[in-house]
Amino acid sequence: MKLKNVAAGMMVFVLIVSMAACGERTTTTNLQSEDTTKENQSSDETGSEMLDLEEIIPEKTVTLNVYSQVANYQGEQIGWFAKVIKDKFNVKLNIINDGTDGVFATRMESGNLGDIVIFGNDTDQYHQAIDKGMLLNWNEDQILADYGPYMNKNMTKAFEKNKKISGGKIYGFGHDVAVKKNSYGEFEYHPDIRWDLYQKIGSPNVDTLEDYVNVLKKMKEICPKSDSGKETYGVSLFNDWDGDMVMFVKATATNFFGVDEFGVGFYDAETGDFQGCLEDNGYYTRCLKFYNSLYREGLLDPDSMTQGYDGCMEDYKDGTAFFCIFGWMAAPLYNSTEHVNQGKMMLPLAAKEQDTLVYGLNTNGNNRVWAIGENTQHPELCMAIINWLCTPEGRLITEYGPKGVCWDYDEKRNALITDFGYEVKNSAELKMPEDSGYDGLWKDGCPQFNNTTWSLYTENPESNGETYYYKYWPNVLARKVSPVEKSWREATKSITSKDYLSKFKFSVSKPNTYSASIKSDELDTTYNQVTKCIKDGSWQAIYAKSDEEFNRIVEKMKTEAASYGYQQCIDWCKREAKLRKASEEK
Repeated sequence: MKLKNVAAGMMVFVLIVSMAACGERTTTTNLQSEDTTKENQSSDETGSEMLDLEEIIPEKTVTLNVYSQVANYQGEQIGWFAKVIKDKFNVKLNIINDGTDGVFATRMESGNLGDIVIFGNDTDQYHQAIDKGMLLNWNEDQILADYGPYMNKNMTKAFEKNKKISGGKIYGFGHDVAVKKNSYGEFEYHPDIRWDLYQKIGSPNVDTLEDYVNVLKKMKEICPKSDSGKETYGVSLFNDWDGDMVMFVKATATNFFGVDEFGVGFYDAETGDFQGCLEDNGYYTRCLKFYNSLYREGLLDPDSMTQGYDGCMEDYKDGTAFFCIFGWMAAPLYNSTEHVNQGKMMLPLAAKEQDTLVYGLNTNGNNRVWAIGENTQHPELCMAIINWLCTPEGRLITEYGPKGVCWDYDEKRNALITDFGYEVKNSAELKMPEDSGYDGLWKDGCPQFNNTTWSLYTENPESNGETYYYKYWPNVLARKVSPVEKSWREATKSITSKDYLSKFKFSVSKPNTYSASIKSDELDTTYNQVTKCIKDGSWQAIYAKSDEEFNRIVEKMKTEAASYGYQQCIDWCKREAKLRKASEEK
């Protein structure tokens, strides 16, 4: 990679001289030692001083293509984030998602993946892009040191992992990086339920996953219609995010049995053991049976297989469904100011015997990789944008909105959420304030690339000890709670969902440097046939009308999967599980 700005040579010279005078960074791409601490984290302002944006901001507005395999949106970024990026870098972002089969292959054949590239994982396609020379080497020409100084100083472990899995060169880093390990984040998986309805039916005991069926059945009896008059259900699903298995089914196992999705099965976070998804009486088939039970009781939205993500989200926003296993998905949509003022709210209700998986904070980052296309005409600009996203300011803006409008710091450097910022986290349909300088709905302006840099649950070095997660900021904890939430706190003897869920059994996924091995072409073909069989059969089983039909469909799925080479996939996953176990940090 050669610097592509006309003034690149002079710019590097100026940066080297000015930084040497300041004594605040080295001019090599060598990573620091892994002993990164809060004290040696540069502030956002320091990061800005280290990188003179005026030298790389284009005179004319540039459109950068962001190819994101995890985006749910296609087209130009709009709204408040578009204005933030335009004002800061004079760029527009064009989001290209991976919504249809063949997008990656087509872009590979074209010779240009995009300017900024976000991979859904750090396995096959990521390595294919490296092998074909489609990704920028961040070591070359000191581009990381010169245009990514904040990252280079503060994400050393994440870059070491990327270097390890990428043949000795750095092509990016994985998402959700933590400042330090030995702790765990928020419970992303937990059963949220309409707490107001649960109380009205007498707050029955819930010991196992299956006990939710009768609870939801009673809820529907007392609340048969949604806000808009639609028939209500226990759950609403979608298939857009199905990977090797049906997403909601495998995630339910993660929620209740302390295991992590892993290939065509599950990885036990405590032991490192692997269980295939089609094992008799295993985690997957038990969860599959749970959703079939809901369907047969009229408690599963019959459009779940076809409605897509947007349809499912609309169901939860409208109160069409009462139960969701993702804490970040349904409750934030339903718990609008209007609903809360009406005494309605979705809140966690754990099963007595559940074992929820929670992810340990990982200084190595995780598997969704930030990268830059080798053929971009603006490598320095792309690097500077990613670097800014990694600063405390960039992380907070991408999560909450513009500083001063949605969040800020008080005089003691406590992070604080503004009244508007708090409202939009609970009612995303609100318009940006008229005097803010931004327009449109807050939710429409949210960053559409759908990836993160720092974990929300890691420490923000610019604050007074807070993490990036607003629910634990002092001014949020001090807010007066609604009567319905107060009743939940009293019943659970808890203040936060993390406080509550920590009282039940949970397993911690340990930080690791694991990256899946590349499958051979033959195994890859087999794997695709097997996983398609599993997903198709699973959805058919969910819609079975009797136990007999359910069992018949599951047995047929097992037989067909075996004929495609299911055992080869299991053998590969077991070998990979051993590699993951070996890579875990003690």
